[in-house]
Amino acid sequence: MDKLKLKFNIENLLCLFIILCPVLDMISFLFRNVFATNFSPSTFARPVIPVLIMMYLFFKKDKSFKIKTIVVAIVYILYAIIHLFLFSKVKTLSSYSNEMHEAQYLVNYSFMILNLFLYVYIFKNKNTKKLRKSVLIASAIYIASIFISIITKTSSNTYLEEKMGFKGWFESGNSICAILLISMFAYMPLIKEKKYRILTAIILLLVGYFLTMLVGTRVGLFGFVIVLGIYIASEVFQGLLKNGKINKKVLTIGLVAIATVVGVVAIFGSSTFQRRKHLQDIEQNIVDESKNEQSHITGDLLNIKQKIDNGTLEEGYMSQTQKQSIIDLYNTANQWNVKNNDQRMQQLIYNVCLVKNQASPILILFGNGYMANFRELIFEMEVPAILINFGIIGFILYLLPFLAVLFYALFKGIKVFKKYDDEYARLFLGCGFAFALSFFSGYTFFNQSSALMIVVLNSLLINKIVKNKEK
Repeated sequence: MDKLKLKFNIENLLCLFIILCPVLDMISFLFRNVFATNFSPSTFARPVIPVLIMMYLFFKKDKSFKIKTIVVAIVYILYAIIHLFLFSKVKTLSSYSNEMHEAQYLVNYSFMILNLFLYVYIFKNKNTKKLRKSVLIASAIYIASIFISIITKTSSNTYLEEKMGFKGWFESGNSICAILLISMFAYMPLIKEKKYRILTAIILLLVGYFLTMLVGTRVGLFGFVIVLGIYIASEVFQGLLKNGKINKKVLTIGLVAIATVVGVVAIFGSSTFQRRKHLQDIEQNIVDESKNEQSHITGDLLNIKQKIDNGTLEEGYMSQTQKQSIIDLYNTANQWNVKNNDQRMQQLIYNVCLVKNQASPILILFGNGYMANFRELIFEMEVPAILINFGIIGFILYLLPFLAVLFYALFKGIKVFKKYDDEYARLFLGCGFAFALSFFSGYTFFNQSSALMIVVLNSLLINKIVKNKEK
C-alpha cells in the first residue's frame, strides 16, 4: 500500500500530466480534423489532474490557504465577466468569433496560472530529476509521432493551402515548434548523464532535423540554432569562469552541430525557405488600383478600405473606430512600405491605432476583445495582444507572474554572478526565450502544452533559486 501511495503522489501525477500532453494534443487533432467535430475529449480530460490536485490542496491546507485561493479565484472570475461583457459591446459583424471563443482564451490563460502555482508550489525545493525526465519522455512521444506520421504519409501540412511543411498530427506548426524548443531547455542537461545520454542525443537529433528541415517555419529553423547556441555559450562561459579555460570538447561538438545544420540546409534546402520564396512570389499579386502600385496591406483589407472610401461597407459590419483604424493602417503601411504578406506588422499597426481611436479607459484596463476584430487583424503577437486585447488588468493577471519570476531570477543571478551556474543561466534564458517566441510567433502561452513547458521552466528556475539561497 505504501508503494502504491508513493507511485501516485502529487509529484508523480504532475509528471504524468506532462507525459500525457502529446497524447491529448493528438486526440484533439484527430477529433477536429479527421472526425470534423468541434468536440474533443482532450478539452475535458486536460484539466482533470490539475483541478483534482488543487481541490486536494484546498481541503488539506489551513484556513489561510483557503481564503487566499478563494480571493484569487474571485479576482480572475470577476475579470472574465467584465471582459466578456465589454466584448459583447464592441463585437461587430466583422468580428472573427463570439463570446464562447473569447472565453476559451480566458480559460486557457487562467488554467496556465493554475499550473504555474501547482508546479512551483509542489516542486519548490524538491529533486527535479523526474520533472526533467517527464519532459524528455513527452518530447520523445512528440517527435516519434511526427516521424511516424511522415513515414505513413498521414502528416498534416504546416501550410494547408500551399501544402508545404509537415507538422504531424498536431494543430499548429508554430505551436509544435514552441513546445519542442522550450522543452529542450528542461531536458538538455540530461545529456551529461550516462543513463540518459543516448536517448537525449537521439531526441535532439530528430528534433533538430524536424525543426530545421521539415516543419517549414522560421521559428523552427532559427529557434533550434538559437537554443543550441545558448547551450554551447553557457557551457563555454562556465568553463572560462571556473577553470579559466574553454571546454574544447563542448565547443567543438557544438560548432560541428551548428555547422552541420547550416550545411544540410544549404545543400538539401529547407521547407522554411520554400515557404519564404512562395510568399515573395505572391507578394506582387495584390495591386492597389487607387495608386496603381503594389499594395501594402492584404487583398481583403484593401477591399474593406475601398468600401469604406466608397461608403458601400455593410451597415454594422465595423464600428467607426474600426473603420478609422483601417484607414490609419492603410496610410501607415504605405508610409513604411510594409509588405502585404507581413500580417503581423499590419496587425500591430491596426491594434495600436484601434486603442488610440477608441480612447476608452475601461477598454484599456479590461481589453477590447481578442476575437472582436476582422480575421486577418486578430493579433498574433501574443505579448502585446494580451496587453491590448485583454487590457492592463489581463496582462497583470496572466503574464505578470511569469515576468515576476524572470526579473526575480535576474536580480538573484546578478547577486551571485561570481558563482556562475550554467544551468541557472540556461533556465533563465529559456524563460526569456519563451517570451521572445510569444512575441514573434504567437500562441505560445495560449497553447496549453507549450504553456505547460513554460510553467516547467519557471518551476525549475524557482527551485534553483531556493536551493542556491539555502547554500
